[in-house]
Amino acid sequence: MPASTVQPKPRRLLGDLLVETGVITREQLQQALAGQRRSSERLGRVLVRMGFVTERDITSALADQLGIAQVGGGLVTDPQLLALLPEQLARRYKVIPLAREGRRLKVAMADPANLMALDDLRLVTGLEIDALLAGEREIESALQRYYGLPELEKAFQEFQVIEEEALQLEEPAEVAADEAPVVRLVNNIIVQAIEEQASDIHIEPGPESVRVRYRVDGMLREAMQLPRRSRASLAARLKILAQLNIAEKRLPQDGRIQIKYREREIDLRVSTMPTVFGEKLVIRLLDRSRQITGIKELGFTGENLERFQRLLRGTHGMVLVTGPTGSGKTTTLYAALEQLNTPEKNLITIEDPVEYLLPGITQCQVAPRARFTFAAGLRSMLRQDPDVIMVGEIRDGETAEIAVRAATTGHLMLSTLHTNDAAGAVVRLVDMGVEPFLVASSLLGVVAQRLVRLICRHCREAYQPAPDSIERTFLGIPPEKPLTLYRGKGCGYCGRTGYRGRVAVAEVLVVDGPLRQLISTRAGADELQKLAAAQGMTTLREDGAAKVLSGLTTAREVMRVTYAGGN
Repeated sequence: MPASTVQPKPRRLLGDLLVETGVITREQLQQALAGQRRSSERLGRVLVRMGFVTERDITSALADQLGIAQVGGGLVTDPQLLALLPEQLARRYKVIPLAREGRRLKVAMADPANLMALDDLRLVTGLEIDALLAGEREIESALQRYYGLPELEKAFQEFQVIEEEALQLEEPAEVAADEAPVVRLVNNIIVQAIEEQASDIHIEPGPESVRVRYRVDGMLREAMQLPRRSRASLAARLKILAQLNIAEKRLPQDGRIQIKYREREIDLRVSTMPTVFGEKLVIRLLDRSRQITGIKELGFTGENLERFQRLLRGTHGMVLVTGPTGSGKTTTLYAALEQLNTPEKNLITIEDPVEYLLPGITQCQVAPRARFTFAAGLRSMLRQDPDVIMVGEIRDGETAEIAVRAATTGHLMLSTLHTNDAAGAVVRLVDMGVEPFLVASSLLGVVAQRLVRLICRHCREAYQPAPDSIERTFLGIPPEKPLTLYRGKGCGYCGRTGYRGRVAVAEVLVVDGPLRQLISTRAGADELQKLAAAQGMTTLREDGAAKVLSGLTTAREVMRVTYAGGN
């Protein structure tokens, strides 16, 4: 009897198949092939890493190429089935058992055309194998979910002596211990975070265990639970890499690690905080090799995009981007800088930190210990003959005053503020001590934004909300009117959340004659917001509602991120 029901079709090259189906262009394929020659990775991995396709795109193409069915939905199995496969074999061949029917075992595999793997599975289980195709990252996530980290208990037993010695060693000796279990563990945590496209890693000690969570698309999700005895060794390893004092456990510390992963340069910003159960570590991941988002790719609607570009066409004045932490302000500023960056202009930035390197632009990083603050850097910039200045954040009255005066003396000034809405940014500048007439004369406009999660395109489904649903209330659509909305069911690609990726919802306040007059009278945010809306400004909630009706996101998601703004 055959080892599997797999009957592959005559092979077509994966790259050609993706081009034929319109998933990628011929030029993108050539770039990926050049990258593959440098890294020796599989073409699919290179295409995903370069951002040309998703892993689901590759899985679909491979299914067509091999004539093998894909796994429908997420990789969920009965834990009793795991006993059929030794963990080592499951990890080696990247396979998860899904279901058993009599003498047949249905499995998900990253490479179901691997005949040697199918033979080994048949011999070990004593069952016939029906192989389905699943994404490699999806299978690795399921392996970790069901089996945990490989040989974790053994790894920490081995590490007990090493840990005691490590606390007395200088950094070179510790880093050289490549085979130490804690090194493999830290590498595993970081690599998985990169593969999951996480922005932050949280390592949180508790009374019984250490919890590791990743922030993906703005939301934290649990990745793993580690033995409590791993706490000290994890903290020591990361603090050594970040060049922090490993003996200091009572005070917060901040450090930085630079790594290279599959030709991607990634900065890790490490922050420690003492807690009652030990040190908590938060690691911010900054992928310096990531392409800067273009201004047309920010997700602004047509009207908001036209208003924003009109602001950037100004030769002098101030443009502010406002919103809470993690709302995409820096991404918007970088997109603006990329559009403004021409050989005829001198662009200078001062940031904390410099997140991405922009060719052709002078970028500076604040250094408070050296007294190089935003205010000090801004003063220096004005002596460098700039056309465009970007200040990462206006944090105090001194910086605000210098920025406003620079905007009134022939410079285009870009910066950010932390306020709930666009009108609130105007009031914040006045509260910082800037005279209202200076704000009125210097401010070109304000962009207020949030990031909402996109509905996963792999598990997206339509539905009709109930007559008394919160969706209808939010959108202002009466019960008798037909309404079709969309949501994500949850699948392996989106981590069963129903969402994957994010897009901006925004309001763009353009400061014109009537608004300037109102600002000069020290008007409050409500008055400014009311006048701007009367003049045609789309509010955050209105922009979010439009994205709900277009099927990009859900009403609950828009309400989650815009509720505090009160728009």
